[in-house]
Amino acid sequence: MTAPVSRDELVSHLVATRLAGDVATSREGNLRNYARFARRDPDVLLGLDPLGDRTEAELLALMARRCGVSPDPFHRHGQDTIDPELTADALERLAAVLGETAAGRVGVLLGTGHPGPLQPMYAAFGRALRAAGCATRTPARGQRFSMHSGEGTRRCGLDYRERVGVLVVYEGGASSNGREGSLAPGEPVHTHSPQPVRIALAALAERSEPAPDLVLGDHGWVCAAGRLGLRAAGFADSNDPAVFVAAEEGQVEVAVPIDDGLYPDCYRLPTAYVLQLADLSR
Repeated sequence: MTAPVSRDELVSHLVATRLAGDVATSREGNLRNYARFARRDPDVLLGLDPLGDRTEAELLALMARRCGVSPDPFHRHGQDTIDPELTADALERLAAVLGETAAGRVGVLLGTGHPGPLQPMYAAFGRALRAAGCATRTPARGQRFSMHSGEGTRRCGLDYRERVGVLVVYEGGASSNGREGSLAPGEPVHTHSPQPVRIALAALAERSEPAPDLVLGDHGWVCAAGRLGLRAAGFADSNDPAVFVAAEEGQVEVAVPIDDGLYPDCYRLPTAYVLQLADLSR
């Protein structure tokens, strides 16, 4: 049996791996995205329609409070921070959401714009929820679409990785053979787009199937789902203000501040911590 993970061990791990603490995310990148969000740049809104306007100064204050970036407006260059205690707090709230979801044996949709770093974590959550009796939904499998961004339009497709179904976007369009666990042939795409979750939810509606009771993911997955009134929770880096604004406005239930671009192994201990607290460890 795996030894339980204490909160102190979690915080030490977050700092040692730089998932939180002194992270690699640049201050320039953070401030640039806060300015773009203030201008309502669609590529930074991630599908969110903010309830009110916020200045760059107000966004910085919000991100300092919810994520732990430096609140100093004169800190303009170098690296930034994520408060590991805020990360631990959010992981504990996420564990409560997963525990409630498992107890209700309800439908779950999992999706990530970070198919390299974060996919194994979502897969672990999906396996645990499925073992508890939840249905992990896989709508719109193999569907092709044009994904729009400030960098132009890309031809992409949707498919699911892992047997529990973690939704990812593939370059060039998916061509799944329909078997559970089959993968599309293209390269998985790092994306902030809200289009994938909208397509997946539309596919459920077209089949007269109920929407998922929880959308678990990042970027446009949680922002777009929360905007539609679905229960949404997930992860965000310090340069993704939309997820934290959505949490501030009550559109996303849990926004976990964390560096979302490190090696998959870095996320194993936080994953174990969440499953442990949710009473979903095996």
